[in-house]
Amino acid sequence: MRVALYHPWIYLKSGLERTILEINRRSRHDWTFYTSHYDRAGTYPELGDARIVELPRISVRRNYLSVLRGALSIATCKLDPAEFDVLVISCEGIGDLMTLRNTARPIGCLCFTPLRATFDASYRARLLARAGWKRPAALAIEFAFRMLDRLCWRRYQQVLAISDTVRQRIAAGGLRDASRVAIAYPGIDVRQIRAADQWQPYFLLAGRIMWTKNIEMGIAAFAQARAKIGPEWRLVIAGMVDAKSEAYMAALRAFAAEVGGVEFRVAPSDDEMRALYEGCTAVVFTAFNEDWGLVPLEAMAAGKPVIAVNRGGPCETVLHGQTGYLEEDSPEAFARRMTELAANQPLARQLGLAGTERVRQFTWDAFVEGLDRMVDQLAEPTTPAP
Repeated sequence: MRVALYHPWIYLKSGLERTILEINRRSRHDWTFYTSHYDRAGTYPELGDARIVELPRISVRRNYLSVLRGALSIATCKLDPAEFDVLVISCEGIGDLMTLRNTARPIGCLCFTPLRATFDASYRARLLARAGWKRPAALAIEFAFRMLDRLCWRRYQQVLAISDTVRQRIAAGGLRDASRVAIAYPGIDVRQIRAADQWQPYFLLAGRIMWTKNIEMGIAAFAQARAKIGPEWRLVIAGMVDAKSEAYMAALRAFAAEVGGVEFRVAPSDDEMRALYEGCTAVVFTAFNEDWGLVPLEAMAAGKPVIAVNRGGPCETVLHGQTGYLEEDSPEAFARRMTELAANQPLARQLGLAGTERVRQFTWDAFVEGLDRMVDQLAEPTTPAP
């Protein structure tokens, strides 16, 4: 089956690009990936083997003017339907607008999240608090987009969400009833499940370095914990930083310099990340309302406990008190667990080993098989969905 997948941006080493990479590796269908912004040097080098077509380029900046220009470009873009049998649109914001001029083939939605500025209550509240005098304009744009997005969603014959968190966000936004949304969890390669036997005195905070990851809270928690567990302990922050997050990164570095013991690893390779997971005592995941989150899965695959915010995707993967801890979004709560694990390595090992069993439920093979089934259903719409 010839399948076209549209995703607005392929330019980082993030969970989104990793998902596209795994689809290309594992699917039984023939995929062409369309995007409006492709940075071959900035993303996974293995994506160089994929068939990627760059459409008229849009900005990756998230200010209102850039987003409006990008939305207009996507809404007016028309793909050649002779090039594919099924169209899958990656919903991670404004990608839904591709449905407006591309209805000649069956359309499915792979939903990472509806636009968070409109449909994620936690994200929306924080974004509006940062808007200042732009708040009235932001609310007007939000209302207009909500109406247009609901129209776009009516054109999806099938919808596959990456988590129940996302499925409930879809339903709460009035885009589609939850009973009509299937789930396929992005995951890990089963060959990577191996409990590490290293327990060095540092905590790992991994993932994209941007404001939605709430990294300053992790630094504040580490400051409190370090006062009790000793100056030999470190916090390693590892991940990608794109241009729009450079100011945030500068603020984090300034805060970290005041705290001490904080180390940044920017744009680490896969091998470097694996070594960081294997060497740490525990992984700290501070995102305030993550759609899903590959980091907790990668931590559990390495046999390390996870301390995560008790909201969003981690609630579906981390078992509180069994593979790690789900805590309120506060430095005090995280510091308490960091102190506990630093002082009790047998407990950290116990939680980590349980994680290696838990994570076997979330694999890339299972995710891609779920996506392939959706493609099959789109190609034969008379076949009832399971």
